[in-house]
Amino acid sequence: MEYKDVLDTMTGEYNNLTKSGRKAADYIFAHRVEAQYMSITALAEECGVAEATISRFCRTLGFSGYNDFKLALAKASGAPAADDEVGIYGKVLPEDSITDMCKKLYATNVAAIGQTLAQIDEENVGRAVKYLSAAQRVYCFGQGGSLVIAMEAWARFITAAPQFQCIEDSHMQAMAAALSTPDDVILFFSYSGATKDMLDVLRPARRRGAKIILVTHFAKSPAAAMANVTLLCGSKEGPLQSGSVAAKMGLLFIIDVLFNEYCRTNPALTEANREATAGAISAKLL
Repeated sequence: MEYKDVLDTMTGEYNNLTKSGRKAADYIFAHRVEAQYMSITALAEECGVAEATISRFCRTLGFSGYNDFKLALAKASGAPAADDEVGIYGKVLPEDSITDMCKKLYATNVAAIGQTLAQIDEENVGRAVKYLSAAQRVYCFGQGGSLVIAMEAWARFITAAPQFQCIEDSHMQAMAAALSTPDDVILFFSYSGATKDMLDVLRPARRRGAKIILVTHFAKSPAAAMANVTLLCGSKEGPLQSGSVAAKMGLLFIIDVLFNEYCRTNPALTEANREATAGAISAKLL
């Protein structure tokens, strides 16, 4: 199916949809921009239907699944697919000067951090740091662009705490989760909170009793349902913006919050470890 036809297809198939399917279509017609940024769980709740209904709705329209449908919606006429418009600057345009482009990107990234700050929950941060402090091992996991963030979390924490590890391969992540214990913590980064590889890791970790700290944009997602603590990042990211820097800014801010609170909670240990790691690196400097 051509992506540009999705709205016309919804109109043409409307009378053939089930009652629940028409509820989904009605909501999407009225909120097609917002729907681009929703997880399947969030959309189902807004429509007042089951997630399975959304999946059937997408297949009825000829799509392989929900993500394929969201991509089509983003590309459809009347559904903006450019970067978020932020403040007085708006989206980046071909005719912009480099200075104008820089101002717009700056505004977008600052807004992402501001949105993340507004969603910081002190109780959840405290619980997360409590789990991290008590853990025998902390696995920093993610996939795709989120793996880069997981590696950044590991790189930040390894300066102060030796129990932090990062495994890049998704198969190895699943195996580590399958052997995890109640003394372990999975620190998982996933903007959507709804990927198959992620669930392949979190399900065995949950069965083994490991604590799960999820950093995501969506409070209502399959991963959030399995997490012991969920920390929310700001910045809307559409299906055509996967891996956007603005979304990463929000995730990096949360890493910094967790790291600094971890150091405040364990001052003697982290100070000694940071001095040791700094000394090890100083010898490598010219």
